[in-house]
Amino acid sequence: MIVKILSSAILGIESYPVDVEVDTSRGLPQFSTVGLPDAAVKESKDRIKAAIKNSGYSFPKGKITVNLAPADVRKEGTSFDLPIAIGILTAEELVEIESLRHYMLHGELSLDGRVKGIAGTLSAAFQARESGLKGIIVPRENSVEAAMVDSIDVIAVDYLHEVVDFLNGLTEIPPTTIDISDFFGKNRAHHYDFAEVSGQEQAKRALEVAAAGGHNILMIGPPGSGKTMLARRLTTILPDLSFDEAIETTKIFSVAGLLAKKEALLATRPFRSPHHSISDAGLVGGGHNPRPGEISLAHNGVLFLDELPEFRRNVLETLRQPLEDGTITIARSAMTVTYPSRFMLVAAMNPCPCGYFTDRERQCTCTPQQIRNYRAKVSGPLLDRIDIHIEVPAVRYRDLTTRITGESSQTIKTRIDSARTLQYSRLKNHGALCNADMTNTHIKTFCYLDEESHRLLEMAVDTLGLSARAFTRILKVARTIADLDDHPEIQPHHISEAIQYRSLDRQVV
Repeated sequence: MIVKILSSAILGIESYPVDVEVDTSRGLPQFSTVGLPDAAVKESKDRIKAAIKNSGYSFPKGKITVNLAPADVRKEGTSFDLPIAIGILTAEELVEIESLRHYMLHGELSLDGRVKGIAGTLSAAFQARESGLKGIIVPRENSVEAAMVDSIDVIAVDYLHEVVDFLNGLTEIPPTTIDISDFFGKNRAHHYDFAEVSGQEQAKRALEVAAAGGHNILMIGPPGSGKTMLARRLTTILPDLSFDEAIETTKIFSVAGLLAKKEALLATRPFRSPHHSISDAGLVGGGHNPRPGEISLAHNGVLFLDELPEFRRNVLETLRQPLEDGTITIARSAMTVTYPSRFMLVAAMNPCPCGYFTDRERQCTCTPQQIRNYRAKVSGPLLDRIDIHIEVPAVRYRDLTTRITGESSQTIKTRIDSARTLQYSRLKNHGALCNADMTNTHIKTFCYLDEESHRLLEMAVDTLGLSARAFTRILKVARTIADLDDHPEIQPHHISEAIQYRSLDRQVV
């Protein structure tokens, strides 16, 4: 008897439908799986056999053939355990076949028949809805994640026999539901606040500008000046995640298997801080079966690279495409996968190898050539893609001991939200969301300069020898500063402040 069970598989961060076809027939005992299964899928036959027996059902003694269609795309993971097991039981006439047409099945089976959690449930739930199904049957630990998708029933199960009884109409399992607005409200709390940062007013201003326009930023300062402390608080002043952004970001974490059991939806922007020893595959994604890397896990959030010159040169150069395009494409012989990677890059570095070139208290021991070699580890093309370079000096004693607290993250965020609203209303019909996304056409349209601003910018370009890309970065940042001032036109003092945020374009030694 041939039975077809509906399931799905992951390609990138999206799901595509997979028909799990099960055929049982007379003959010598044999269990074969075809349709380009990976090792985890091939090994499922032993898990499935034990799970069926330990759930109180008899395992067929004849020949069993499982086909995963489409057969020309590799299938991976353990999510096919449950649909294959149900297919076998249906072929043995232990499950009502009519009910199977309305549900998609996903789940890993343990030897005792328990249904365990899987990766990629959110994408699978979207695929079930797009396929016009009534619902999806998933492990209980993934049910809240799947319930983020409306218009389908999410049936949470713990054991294989529960699935059989539900499909046969012997038991009723109420669909899992969730109040999304209430979920967002409870999970948007931050553990950090800008009010905790002593001093560093100029650096905090630069981070405010960066957050307001979605600009990449590089902080240069001696050890202990607070660069990491500032970077970790950046997500507290960024605009709240929209529901669509939260869904897209959660899909990436779900596919990567990094979504916490109690975290069905990411309510805050991700902050990723990989170690400088990371490989290029770890940063951009890859592997035999491609997985998202750190830049995709930072999608809609912040990617923080501390000690930037310590990263290998080839690793840093892989950032150039995603910084421009907002996506990363990974090509392998078996498949090509594209992951979203629209993030804010926040980088930090010392001004020299010893770290004290700009320190007012401690003397630098590096030679001019050593400083040049150290900074040359970061290529010019990559620096050009970073809109803001800001020096972060050592914190003074009186700033450390003051009882006066700075502005809270919420106060700063209010200004940033207003600036982002201006940008959205200006750019929404032009294919951009914030000033950092502006193209040359947008810049010519929305970054008009008066005569004084032109002269100021021309003098800066001639003096500093700025590249064409650095020139456009200054205009974008100036447009953001004007938005923070709620000014429709860019003024000379906006240009002047934007020029100050290109510190690495100046002669160092």
